[in-house]
Amino acid sequence: MTILRARTAPTLAVVAALAATVAATGTALLAGPAAAAQGCRVDYTPNQWPGGFTAAVTVSPGDTAVSSWTVTWTYTGDQRVTNGWNATVSQSGTTVTARNLSYNGSIPAGGSTEFGVQGTFASGGGAPTGFTLNGVPCNGTGPTGGPTTTVPTTAPPTSAPPPTTLPPTSPPPTTNPPVGCAGAVLCDGFENQTGSTPSGDWSVVTPDCAGAGTATIDTATTHSGSRAVRLNGAAGYCNHVFIRSTRNLGGVGSVRYGRIWVRHTTAQPTDHTTMIAMADAADGNKDLRMGGQNGALQWNRASDDATLPEQSPAGVAQSVPLPTNRWACLEFMVDGSAGQLRTWLDGAAVAGLTADGVPTHDIDGQWYNRTWRPQLTDLKLGWESYGGGADTLWYDDVAVGSSRIGC
Repeated sequence: MTILRARTAPTLAVVAALAATVAATGTALLAGPAAAAQGCRVDYTPNQWPGGFTAAVTVSPGDTAVSSWTVTWTYTGDQRVTNGWNATVSQSGTTVTARNLSYNGSIPAGGSTEFGVQGTFASGGGAPTGFTLNGVPCNGTGPTGGPTTTVPTTAPPTSAPPPTTLPPTSPPPTTNPPVGCAGAVLCDGFENQTGSTPSGDWSVVTPDCAGAGTATIDTATTHSGSRAVRLNGAAGYCNHVFIRSTRNLGGVGSVRYGRIWVRHTTAQPTDHTTMIAMADAADGNKDLRMGGQNGALQWNRASDDATLPEQSPAGVAQSVPLPTNRWACLEFMVDGSAGQLRTWLDGAAVAGLTADGVPTHDIDGQWYNRTWRPQLTDLKLGWESYGGGADTLWYDDVAVGSSRIGC
C-alpha cells in the first residue's frame, strides 16, 4: 500500500509573496493557533477496489500546535467522496475539503490526528495532489503515480469503510463471519440467529439485577447482513441487560483485541453507564467495563471504580462521545502482561482511553493506583445504568482475537 506524504516546502518565493500581500493590503498575516507551521504533513493512505475506495488521512501540523484544522486536496481523476469519518468532508469539483469535528480540532506540536474518507470512481485516476493544511501548502513537489490497491472479492457496505483483508477460511466460526474478521477467535454478525431472542452463541444475562431492559434480534437496523442485536436500555439502577458470548474466550491469550460495530440513539448522559463488560479472572472476576460518564466514553474497573480517563474536566476532554444515530466502529486492545489498554473509534486512537503503563494525571493516574494485570475471560454487550439515562443500542459484526482486527 502506498502512503502519499505531503510536506511543506517553504521557499523564498513564498516568503516574498506573503510580504507583497502585507504591503498591498496593509493586513498583517499573524501565525495564530489555527495556522500550519513548517513541517506540516498530510499522509494519505488509500485502499481501492473496483469502483470504490477508502483512504486514511493523517494530519500532522508540524512545529506549531493548531486549535482547528481544514485539509484540502485535489483528485486528478473522477473520484467522488461519498462519506467520511472523524471529519466533516465535502467535495466541489475535484477539490475535497475536510474540517475537524468538535473533539479532534486541537493537535499539539509534533502530534497528529486521523480521519478517513470513502468514495467511488468510474475510470479512476492518479493520486491526489495539492494538499494544504489551514491554507498552507504541505505538498512539496506533490506525489506521483496512482495508489497501490488491495482488492477484496466484493465491495463492502456503503455504511462503513471496507476491510483491507479477507475473512479466514479455517477454522470456520459457528456463524457466518462478517467481512473483515482477520483470524479472530470470535467473529459474529448474528446471521445464524433465527428467533427473536439471542441464543446459541449468545445468552441473555442480567449480571446484577433484572429490570425493564430487553435484548432482541433486529432485522430492520443492521450494520451488514440481515440481523443485528438490539438492546433497549432502561434508565435507573437494576435495569441491567446484556448478551454474553457462550464461547470460551480465555484462550485468546494475554493480549486481546476487540472490534464491535455499535449504534445508539441517545447522547451519553452525565451519569455512569456501561455497554461492554468483560470478566477479569485476575480481579476476582469483577468486570472491566466500557461505557460513558459526563457525556463521553470511559473505561471503568468494577472492583475499585477506577476510571479511564479520570473524571476531571481535563480528563473527560481527552475522551470523545460515541456518535448517535449512525454505526461506529469501536476497537480496543487489552494487554494483560504489560497492563496496558488502548481504544480506537472509527479507526482513530482516543488519547483519554489509553493506559500506556506510565501514570499520567487526568488520564491513567487513577487507573494505576495499583498493579493491573487483567486476565479477561468473556464478552458481554448491553446496557447498565447506575442512575439516569436510557438508550437504545444495536450491536453487529463483533470480533475478538489476539491481533488487531480493524474496521
